Amino acid sequence: MLKLTGVNVDLAGNRILRDVECNFEKGTTVGIVGRNGAGKTTLLRTIMGLIKLRSGEIRLDDVVLSALPGHARAAHQIGYSPEDRVIFPTMSVEENLRLPCHTLKMSKAEIDERLKVVLEVVPDLAPMLARSGSALSGGQGKMVALGRAIMVGKRLLLLDEPFQGLAPRLGIIYTEALVRLRNLQPDLCIIITESNIKLLGDMPDCIWHIERGSIALQNSRQLQAEE
Repeated sequence: MLKLTGVNVDLAGNRILRDVECNFEKGTTVGIVGRNGAGKTTLLRTIMGLIKLRSGEIRLDDVVLSALPGHARAAHQIGYSPEDRVIFPTMSVEENLRLPCHTLKMSKAEIDERLKVVLEVVPDLAPMLARSGSALSGGQGKMVALGRAIMVGKRLLLLDEPFQGLAPRLGIIYTEALVRLRNLQPDLCIIITESNIKLLGDMPDCIWHIERGSIALQNSRQLQAEE
């Protein structure tokens, strides 16, 4: 499904991603684990086209994503929830959720249908729909960012450190939402980055470990033993 081949990325003259080679299959939940500064956020931003490749290729099935500008990639049903949430404070929660679909010029019927899916996956968002984005706590903002990513992420969902800073109760709600999402969209590929593997629990089907921009496939049991 999603394939990265020979991906190298430089930032400020420093090599951040180094010859990344990995495959992400549809219907799988993948954890990418590494310490702060290992390249997790850079990897997701590169997939989304927010950071330019130095070399290599990123392909989603038969589409060469790396040949497309960043603003054109979400149209291939990719949802992205950044670590810093980026909730628009002057818009309501519902407007924040609908925004990416409006940007992609989806019909009102399509947007309404996706909103129904989001509220089924994350029912805690329903009472917040009319609330201003500026009135959200940090944890609530992460839930809205998840819902917004789901609005367009029908094939691929990228979640950057979603559990960092979440209160235990919200962490449980977030995990339950992802379980419901996998049941509703069984072909969806979900990629989750985290610095602490324990926060991922038993959700991932497989774990990739990233260190100094290089990625290696490891299983979760091995990583937990190393912890």
